[in-house]
Amino acid sequence: MAKRITDRVTWVGKIDWELKHFHGEELSTHRGSSYNAYLVRDEKVALIDTVWRPYDREFVSRLKEEIDLHAIDYVIMNHNEVDHSGALVELLREIPDVPIYCTAKGEAILRGQYHADWNFVRVRTGDTLCLGATTLTFIEAPMLHWPDTMFTYMSGDNILFSNDGFGQHYASESLYNDCVDHEEMMYEALKYYVNILNPFSPMVMRKVKEILGMGLKIDMICPSHGVVWKEHPEQIVEKYLQWADAYQENQVTIVYDTMWQSTRLMGEAIAEGIHEVSPTTTVKLMNAGKEDKNDILTEVFRSRALLLGSPTINNGYGYGVAGLLEMIRGLKFKKKHAAAFGSYGWSGEAVKQLSERLEQAGFAMLNEGLRMAWVPDDASLQQCRDYGRNIAQALNA
Repeated sequence: MAKRITDRVTWVGKIDWELKHFHGEELSTHRGSSYNAYLVRDEKVALIDTVWRPYDREFVSRLKEEIDLHAIDYVIMNHNEVDHSGALVELLREIPDVPIYCTAKGEAILRGQYHADWNFVRVRTGDTLCLGATTLTFIEAPMLHWPDTMFTYMSGDNILFSNDGFGQHYASESLYNDCVDHEEMMYEALKYYVNILNPFSPMVMRKVKEILGMGLKIDMICPSHGVVWKEHPEQIVEKYLQWADAYQENQVTIVYDTMWQSTRLMGEAIAEGIHEVSPTTTVKLMNAGKEDKNDILTEVFRSRALLLGSPTINNGYGYGVAGLLEMIRGLKFKKKHAAAFGSYGWSGEAVKQLSERLEQAGFAMLNEGLRMAWVPDDASLQQCRDYGRNIAQALNA
């Protein structure tokens, strides 16, 4: 059902309560998501973005209930990944000649995905489109988070349509940020940033500062996923500036894979040692084989240091941490420390390999790692506690 945002702007998107994974299985979405599209009605009418392809017919059908499709003068595509552009094919069957405003990269992506010669209009930063009493201003935002991304600013209502920027995978019938659980929403905004935008933090920082430097009055931020930032929209802008700046809290996250619990016992003893030296430090232990990988990555993002553990399996490390390491490499965390630990039987290569992979991923290594044979006894657990104490002392130095 369409929802009026202002006298001129109506939300015409789709809430997806069933979505539990996004980008294939790459990103967990425990609280669902939404695909936000917006209809702007002035003397001229613009549709900003569409929805994911599985909902294309539903989207077009509901849009017809809201407006005669032939009254739509322009389609604005801020970003052309299929969760935003997926309904274009169905929509353009009805209005095939409508101009599609997008960046040059956006046109290339749409042509590559849909192989259609639509009526493309390329725009760049500073280009405008007058709708009557209001004007749309386009702002290129490459790599937030695709090379084609742009934001669209609407004068008069002072709305920034930010597509994937400032979004959250968060399904709610309540359209605005002040109508939902604040803690849940902010966690989903953080998780979204970590798992989608963190690799592009330098570009995020530059673009946010550029937009702030434009002196635009922003009364509302309308992203493409999740709720609209209506109450104090500057709060999410401030968070992005913090998150993009090598963010960390006073936290150490211990992530481990374990076969017969020996590595778990080591991790728990290490945590005790850290806490003894630094009781104000938050220490979180997470089993890589049981915890959600995107939640783990969110905790790593929050942390000053990551301690990664695994038993040695087939002369290497466990499956649970292997996939996680690849994601960590791609997310390009900045200014974080790390160390490795693990148990072994007759071999023992895992700790050295984990240390090498963490260093390759850009972590500053605290030591060469700790490995122990078989099941740790009391003396070995005490050694683990000492290892934790040494790590806490190094971090606090």
